[in-house]
Amino acid sequence: MFNTSPIAGITLESAGLVALADLSTVAVRTALTGTASYLDVLVLAPGMHQQQSAVKINDGELPNTGSMTNGYVFRVENPATVSYLRHIGRTGKLVTAEVSLKPTRNCNPFPNCFCNLDLSPRNNPFFVSGIRATLLYLMCPIFTIIVFALLAAIRDWWAVVVLGMLVLARFINVVVIKKRSKEGWKGKKEPGVYGDLFILLSQDRWVRLQGLVDDLKTVTAGHWLRGQTSKENFAVGFATLLVYASAALAGNASTVGSLHIASLLLCSAALLSLCNSSTECLQMFGCVVKKKGARTDYAQRLDMVKDLIRETKRHDWALAMGLIKSEEEATIGEPDFADETKGMDILGDGSSISIAHSDP
Repeated sequence: MFNTSPIAGITLESAGLVALADLSTVAVRTALTGTASYLDVLVLAPGMHQQQSAVKINDGELPNTGSMTNGYVFRVENPATVSYLRHIGRTGKLVTAEVSLKPTRNCNPFPNCFCNLDLSPRNNPFFVSGIRATLLYLMCPIFTIIVFALLAAIRDWWAVVVLGMLVLARFINVVVIKKRSKEGWKGKKEPGVYGDLFILLSQDRWVRLQGLVDDLKTVTAGHWLRGQTSKENFAVGFATLLVYASAALAGNASTVGSLHIASLLLCSAALLSLCNSSTECLQMFGCVVKKKGARTDYAQRLDMVKDLIRETKRHDWALAMGLIKSEEEATIGEPDFADETKGMDILGDGSSISIAHSDP
Protein backbone atom coordinates (compact mmCIF):
# COMPACT_ATOMS: atom_id res chain seq x y z
CA MET A 1 0.00 0.00 0.00
CA PHE A 2 2.78 2.41 0.96
CA ASN A 3 6.21 2.56 -0.68
CA THR A 4 9.08 2.52 1.82
CA SER A 5 11.90 2.53 -0.72
CA PRO A 6 14.56 5.21 -0.29
CA ILE A 7 13.89 8.60 -1.86
CA ALA A 8 16.46 9.31 -4.56
CA GLY A 9 18.99 11.94 -3.54
CA ILE A 10 17.69 12.28 0.04
CA THR A 11 19.24 10.80 3.18
CA LEU A 12 17.75 11.44 6.61
CA GLU A 13 19.86 9.21 8.82
CA SER A 14 20.25 11.98 11.42
CA ALA A 15 16.63 13.15 11.47
CA GLY A 16 16.38 12.15 15.13
CA LEU A 17 18.88 14.87 16.03
CA VAL A 18 16.08 17.39 15.58
CA ALA A 19 14.70 16.24 18.94
CA LEU A 20 17.92 17.40 20.62
CA ALA A 21 17.50 21.03 19.55
CA ASP A 22 17.65 23.21 22.66
CA LEU A 23 14.32 25.01 22.15
CA SER A 24 12.37 26.52 25.05
CA THR A 25 8.87 26.00 23.65
CA VAL A 26 8.05 23.07 25.95
CA ALA A 27 9.38 24.90 29.03
CA VAL A 28 7.42 28.04 28.12
CA ARG A 29 4.24 26.00 27.72
CA THR A 30 4.82 24.47 31.16
CA ALA A 31 5.26 27.93 32.69
CA LEU A 32 2.11 29.34 31.06
CA THR A 33 -0.10 26.47 32.24
CA GLY A 34 1.56 26.20 35.66
CA THR A 35 1.81 22.42 35.40
CA ALA A 36 1.67 19.61 32.84
CA SER A 37 -1.17 17.46 31.54
CA TYR A 38 -1.08 13.86 30.38
CA LEU A 39 -2.05 15.08 26.92
CA ASP A 40 1.44 16.63 26.79
CA VAL A 41 2.80 13.10 26.41
CA LEU A 42 1.79 13.20 22.74
CA VAL A 43 3.27 16.66 22.13
CA LEU A 44 6.69 15.75 20.72
CA ALA A 45 8.68 18.92 20.12
CA PRO A 46 12.42 19.65 20.15
CA GLY A 47 13.63 20.55 23.64
CA MET A 48 11.22 18.16 25.36
CA HIS A 49 14.09 16.89 27.50
CA GLN A 50 14.53 20.44 28.87
CA GLN A 51 11.06 20.65 30.43
CA GLN A 52 12.38 20.63 34.00
CA SER A 53 14.34 23.81 33.24
CA ALA A 54 11.05 25.74 33.24
CA VAL A 55 12.09 27.06 36.67
CA LYS A 56 14.76 29.10 34.85
CA ILE A 57 12.28 30.69 32.48
CA ASN A 58 12.65 34.08 34.20
CA ASP A 59 16.43 34.21 33.52
CA GLY A 60 17.04 34.69 37.24
CA GLU A 61 15.03 37.93 37.47
CA LEU A 62 13.16 38.48 40.74
CA PRO A 63 11.63 41.95 40.31
CA ASN A 64 11.22 44.47 43.10
CA THR A 65 7.57 44.80 44.10
CA GLY A 66 5.69 47.29 46.24
CA SER A 67 2.25 46.86 47.76
CA MET A 68 0.32 50.06 47.14
CA THR A 69 -2.24 49.12 49.81
CA ASN A 70 0.04 48.57 52.82
CA GLY A 71 3.47 49.87 51.75
CA TYR A 72 5.40 46.60 52.06
CA VAL A 73 8.18 45.92 49.55
CA PHE A 74 9.24 42.42 48.49
CA ARG A 75 10.17 40.38 45.41
CA VAL A 76 8.10 38.15 43.15
CA GLU A 77 9.54 34.67 43.73
CA ASN A 78 7.52 32.76 41.12
CA PRO A 79 9.56 32.41 37.89
CA ALA A 80 6.50 31.56 35.78
CA THR A 81 4.72 34.72 36.92
CA VAL A 82 7.82 36.82 36.24
CA SER A 83 8.12 35.33 32.76
CA TYR A 84 4.50 36.16 31.93
CA LEU A 85 4.78 39.71 33.27
CA ARG A 86 7.91 40.22 31.18
CA HIS A 87 5.95 38.99 28.17
CA ILE A 88 3.11 41.49 28.57
CA GLY A 89 5.32 44.37 29.75
CA ARG A 90 6.73 47.03 27.43
CA THR A 91 9.52 49.55 28.02
CA GLY A 92 8.20 52.93 29.18
CA LYS A 93 4.63 51.68 29.54
CA LEU A 94 2.44 50.77 32.50
CA VAL A 95 0.35 47.64 31.98
CA THR A 96 -2.33 46.39 34.37
CA ALA A 97 -2.92 42.69 34.99
CA GLU A 98 -5.61 41.07 37.08
CA VAL A 99 -5.56 37.87 39.13
CA SER A 100 -8.78 35.89 39.40
CA LEU A 101 -9.92 32.36 40.09
CA LYS A 102 -9.94 29.88 37.22
CA PRO A 103 -13.49 29.10 35.99
CA THR A 104 -14.92 25.83 37.22
CA ARG A 105 -16.40 23.12 35.04
CA ASN A 106 -19.96 23.70 36.25
CA CYS A 107 -19.87 27.45 35.77
CA ASN A 108 -23.14 28.58 34.14
CA PRO A 109 -24.01 32.29 34.17
CA PHE A 110 -27.20 31.59 32.14
CA PRO A 111 -28.92 28.57 33.73
CA ASN A 112 -31.78 26.95 31.85
CA CYS A 113 -34.20 24.09 32.25
CA PHE A 114 -32.43 21.90 29.69
CA CYS A 115 -28.85 21.91 30.93
CA ASN A 116 -27.15 23.02 34.11
CA LEU A 117 -23.76 23.32 32.43
CA ASP A 118 -22.38 26.17 30.39
CA LEU A 119 -20.76 24.70 27.29
CA SER A 120 -19.42 28.05 26.10
CA PRO A 121 -15.68 27.73 25.34
CA ARG A 122 -14.99 31.04 27.10
CA ASN A 123 -16.27 29.60 30.40
CA ASN A 124 -14.60 26.21 30.01
CA PRO A 125 -11.33 25.84 31.95
CA PHE A 126 -9.86 23.91 29.02
CA PHE A 127 -10.19 27.04 26.85
CA VAL A 128 -9.14 29.56 29.51
CA SER A 129 -5.89 30.27 27.65
CA GLY A 130 -7.84 31.24 24.53
CA ILE A 131 -9.66 29.26 21.85
CA ARG A 132 -6.96 29.83 19.23
CA ALA A 133 -4.17 28.71 21.56
CA THR A 134 -6.12 25.61 22.61
CA LEU A 135 -6.84 24.55 19.03
CA LEU A 136 -3.19 25.01 18.05
CA TYR A 137 -2.15 22.89 21.03
CA LEU A 138 -4.62 20.10 20.19
CA MET A 139 -3.17 19.79 16.69
CA CYS A 140 0.13 18.53 18.18
CA PRO A 141 -1.17 15.25 19.70
CA ILE A 142 -3.39 14.73 16.65
CA PHE A 143 -0.35 14.90 14.36
CA THR A 144 1.52 12.48 16.63
CA ILE A 145 -1.28 9.91 16.41
CA ILE A 146 -1.43 10.30 12.63
CA VAL A 147 2.34 9.77 12.29
CA PHE A 148 2.17 6.67 14.51
CA ALA A 149 -0.57 5.28 12.26
CA LEU A 150 1.39 6.01 9.08
CA LEU A 151 4.58 4.42 10.44
CA ALA A 152 2.64 1.32 11.46
CA ALA A 153 1.05 1.18 8.01
CA ILE A 154 4.44 1.12 6.26
CA ARG A 155 5.75 -1.31 8.91
CA ASP A 156 8.70 0.90 9.82
CA TRP A 157 9.08 -0.53 13.30
CA TRP A 158 12.37 1.25 13.98
CA ALA A 159 10.62 4.58 13.48
CA VAL A 160 7.77 3.42 15.73
CA VAL A 161 10.30 2.48 18.43
CA VAL A 162 11.98 5.89 18.14
CA LEU A 163 8.67 7.71 18.58
CA GLY A 164 7.76 5.37 21.43
CA MET A 165 10.98 6.27 23.23
CA LEU A 166 10.19 9.98 22.83
CA VAL A 167 6.68 9.44 24.19
CA LEU A 168 8.07 7.53 27.19
CA ALA A 169 10.58 10.31 27.88
CA ARG A 170 7.77 12.84 27.66
CA PHE A 171 5.61 10.79 30.03
CA ILE A 172 8.34 10.66 32.66
CA ASN A 173 8.87 14.43 32.52
CA VAL A 174 5.13 15.08 32.73
CA VAL A 175 4.77 12.89 35.84
CA VAL A 176 7.70 14.65 37.52
CA ILE A 177 6.33 18.11 36.69
CA LYS A 178 2.91 17.20 38.09
CA LYS A 179 4.52 16.00 41.32
CA ARG A 180 6.68 19.11 41.63
CA SER A 181 3.91 21.61 40.90
CA LYS A 182 2.00 21.13 44.13
CA GLU A 183 0.92 24.30 45.94
CA GLY A 184 3.04 24.85 49.03
CA TRP A 185 3.53 27.69 51.49
CA LYS A 186 1.81 30.90 50.40
CA GLY A 187 1.75 32.87 53.64
CA LYS A 188 -1.12 33.68 55.97
CA LYS A 189 -4.62 33.72 54.50
CA GLU A 190 -6.32 37.12 54.27
CA PRO A 191 -9.81 36.37 52.92
CA GLY A 192 -11.68 39.21 51.28
CA VAL A 193 -8.75 41.65 51.32
CA TYR A 194 -7.99 43.46 48.06
CA GLY A 195 -4.39 43.96 46.92
CA ASP A 196 -2.69 46.25 44.42
CA LEU A 197 0.97 45.60 43.53
CA PHE A 198 3.45 47.65 41.52
CA ILE A 199 6.13 45.48 39.91
CA LEU A 200 9.31 47.04 38.53
CA LEU A 201 10.74 44.78 35.82
CA SER A 202 14.00 45.07 33.93
CA GLN A 203 14.25 47.37 30.90
CA ASP A 204 11.86 49.82 32.61
CA ARG A 205 8.79 47.63 32.18
CA TRP A 206 6.11 48.49 34.73
CA VAL A 207 3.26 46.19 35.73
CA ARG A 208 0.37 46.79 38.09
CA LEU A 209 -1.02 43.50 39.44
CA GLN A 210 -4.45 43.62 41.07
CA GLY A 211 -6.72 41.11 42.78
CA LEU A 212 -7.52 39.55 46.13
CA VAL A 213 -4.49 39.28 48.40
CA ASP A 214 -4.81 35.50 48.69
CA ASP A 215 -4.85 35.18 44.88
CA LEU A 216 -1.88 37.53 44.57
CA LYS A 217 0.05 35.42 47.06
CA THR A 218 -0.82 32.29 45.09
CA VAL A 219 0.89 33.58 41.94
CA THR A 220 3.77 35.53 43.52
CA ALA A 221 4.81 33.97 46.86
CA GLY A 222 6.52 30.72 47.75
CA HIS A 223 7.67 28.22 45.17
CA TRP A 224 6.13 27.08 41.91
CA LEU A 225 8.13 23.90 41.23
CA ARG A 226 9.75 22.42 44.32
CA GLY A 227 13.22 20.92 44.13
CA GLN A 228 13.62 17.46 42.65
CA THR A 229 14.02 14.44 44.90
CA SER A 230 16.74 11.87 44.25
CA LYS A 231 14.21 9.55 42.60
CA GLU A 232 12.93 12.34 40.39
CA ASN A 233 16.49 13.26 39.43
CA PHE A 234 17.09 9.67 38.38
CA ALA A 235 13.84 9.55 36.40
CA VAL A 236 14.57 12.82 34.59
CA GLY A 237 18.10 11.64 33.80
CA PHE A 238 16.73 8.40 32.37
CA ALA A 239 14.23 10.35 30.26
CA THR A 240 17.01 12.56 28.91
CA LEU A 241 19.03 9.50 27.94
CA LEU A 242 15.97 8.11 26.17
CA VAL A 243 15.80 11.22 23.99
CA TYR A 244 19.49 10.93 23.09
CA ALA A 245 19.15 7.18 22.46
CA SER A 246 16.18 7.77 20.17
CA ALA A 247 18.28 10.19 18.13
CA ALA A 248 20.99 7.53 17.82
CA LEU A 249 18.52 4.83 16.77
CA ALA A 250 16.67 7.05 14.30
CA GLY A 251 19.27 6.19 11.67
CA ASN A 252 17.85 2.65 11.50
CA ALA A 253 14.49 3.94 10.28
CA SER A 254 13.68 4.12 6.59
CA THR A 255 14.00 7.38 4.70
CA VAL A 256 10.23 7.77 4.68
CA GLY A 257 10.04 7.01 8.40
CA SER A 258 12.80 9.50 9.20
CA LEU A 259 11.00 12.10 7.10
CA HIS A 260 7.83 11.51 9.11
CA ILE A 261 9.71 11.87 12.41
CA ALA A 262 11.50 15.05 11.36
CA SER A 263 8.29 16.57 9.99
CA LEU A 264 6.41 15.75 13.19
CA LEU A 265 9.07 17.34 15.40
CA LEU A 266 9.29 20.49 13.28
CA CYS A 267 5.52 20.91 12.93
CA SER A 268 5.00 20.36 16.67
CA ALA A 269 7.65 22.96 17.46
CA ALA A 270 5.98 25.50 15.17
CA LEU A 271 2.48 24.80 16.49
CA LEU A 272 3.58 24.91 20.12
CA SER A 273 5.43 28.18 19.54
CA LEU A 274 2.31 29.70 17.97
CA CYS A 275 0.26 28.33 20.86
CA ASN A 276 2.54 30.00 23.41
CA SER A 277 2.42 33.35 21.64
CA SER A 278 -1.38 33.12 21.36
CA THR A 279 -1.93 32.24 25.02
CA GLU A 280 -3.81 35.09 26.66
CA CYS A 281 -3.12 34.37 30.31
CA LEU A 282 -1.03 32.59 32.94
CA GLN A 283 -2.54 29.74 34.95
CA MET A 284 -1.18 28.99 38.40
CA PHE A 285 -2.66 26.86 41.21
CA GLY A 286 -6.28 27.53 40.25
CA CYS A 287 -5.73 31.22 39.54
CA VAL A 288 -5.51 33.09 36.25
CA VAL A 289 -3.36 36.16 35.53
CA LYS A 290 -4.51 38.19 32.54
CA LYS A 291 -3.72 41.60 31.08
CA LYS A 292 -6.48 44.15 31.61
CA GLY A 293 -6.99 47.22 29.46
CA ALA A 294 -4.53 49.07 27.28
CA ARG A 295 -0.97 50.02 28.15
CA THR A 296 -0.31 53.60 29.33
CA ASP A 297 2.65 55.53 27.93
CA TYR A 298 4.80 57.77 30.12
CA ALA A 299 7.58 60.16 29.14
CA GLN A 300 9.45 59.39 32.36
CA ARG A 301 9.10 56.99 35.24
CA LEU A 302 8.53 59.74 37.82
CA ASP A 303 5.33 60.83 36.04
CA MET A 304 3.98 57.30 36.31
CA VAL A 305 4.91 57.09 40.00
CA LYS A 306 3.20 60.41 40.72
CA ASP A 307 -0.01 59.22 39.08
CA LEU A 308 -0.02 56.03 41.13
CA ILE A 309 0.69 57.92 44.37
CA ARG A 310 -2.19 60.32 43.73
CA GLU A 311 -4.51 57.42 42.92
CA THR A 312 -3.57 55.25 45.90
CA LYS A 313 -3.08 58.23 48.28
CA ARG A 314 0.09 56.79 49.78
CA HIS A 315 3.75 57.08 48.91
CA ASP A 316 5.56 54.78 51.37
CA TRP A 317 5.86 51.98 48.80
CA ALA A 318 7.48 54.31 46.25
CA LEU A 319 9.89 55.65 48.85
CA ALA A 320 10.88 52.14 49.95
CA MET A 321 11.47 51.10 46.33
CA GLY A 322 13.67 54.13 45.70
CA LEU A 323 11.32 55.58 43.09
CA ILE A 324 11.13 58.96 44.84
CA LYS A 325 13.36 60.89 47.22
CA SER A 326 12.40 61.62 50.82
CA GLU A 327 12.27 65.38 50.21
CA GLU A 328 9.71 64.84 47.44
CA GLU A 329 7.22 62.81 49.44
CA ALA A 330 5.54 65.84 51.01
CA THR A 331 4.60 67.47 47.71
CA ILE A 332 4.42 64.67 45.17
CA GLY A 333 0.92 63.60 46.12
CA GLU A 334 -0.51 67.12 45.97
CA PRO A 335 -1.83 68.33 42.60
CA ASP A 336 -0.68 71.67 41.29
CA PHE A 337 -2.85 74.65 42.27
CA ALA A 338 -3.58 75.38 38.62
CA ASP A 339 -4.73 71.80 38.03
CA GLU A 340 -6.78 71.80 41.23
CA THR A 341 -8.66 75.04 40.42
CA LYS A 342 -9.08 74.34 36.72
CA GLY A 343 -12.78 74.38 35.85
CA MET A 344 -13.86 75.42 39.39
CA ASP A 345 -16.55 78.09 39.90
CA ILE A 346 -14.30 80.41 41.90
CA LEU A 347 -16.23 83.62 41.08
CA GLY A 348 -19.55 82.09 42.10
CA ASP A 349 -21.32 83.17 38.91
CA GLY A 350 -21.07 79.90 37.03
CA SER A 351 -17.91 80.91 35.20
CA SER A 352 -14.39 79.69 35.71
CA ILE A 353 -11.06 81.42 35.52
CA SER A 354 -7.71 80.27 34.27
CA ILE A 355 -4.52 80.69 36.27
CA ALA A 356 -1.60 82.11 34.36
CA HIS A 357 1.94 81.73 35.67
CA SER A 358 4.36 84.61 35.18
CA ASP A 359 8.00 84.83 36.00
CA PRO A 360 8.91 87.32 38.78
